[in-house]
Amino acid sequence: MELTGSRNIKAPRAAVWEALNDPEILKAAIPGCSELVRNEDGGFAAVVTQKVGPVKATFKGAVTLSDIVPLESYTISGEGKGGAAGFAKGGAKVRLSDFEGGTELSYEVEARVGGKLAQIGSRLVDGFAKKMADKFFENFQMALEGPDENDGPEEKKKSWLKRIVGNGT
Repeated sequence: MELTGSRNIKAPRAAVWEALNDPEILKAAIPGCSELVRNEDGGFAAVVTQKVGPVKATFKGAVTLSDIVPLESYTISGEGKGGAAGFAKGGAKVRLSDFEGGTELSYEVEARVGGKLAQIGSRLVDGFAKKMADKFFENFQMALEGPDENDGPEEKKKSWLKRIVGNGT
């Protein structure tokens, strides 16, 4: 599964870069992550629990950073084993560039699974992987920008409803 996208983050590039290397921010951004500890080699050890269709597993694995160009880009790769559920491997090439008012974070994500996870069907796994990547970058952006004070519960409900029924014009 491959996925590309970008997010405009209202923060300076140096702050976004620092956050991309901060274990606490990354832990908070990774859905289902209960542990993310920096290793002496600059990577991380991680524990992530996820449910994909009928399969729920806790993955223990390693996250490495490579191709590092400070303040511009890096590749983050991870591999985890979930016991009988199988394994998950993936990575993202992350690039930063300036835009008026902040930093554009663009990414190319690639993910693979094996074992029971691979048996539940590529369509379900691909949809799940896209959802998790979107959630990670959404959480990451929120960690830097904070919640939008204009988006109260009522506004979020309207946005959701608008997507379903259209804007009425």
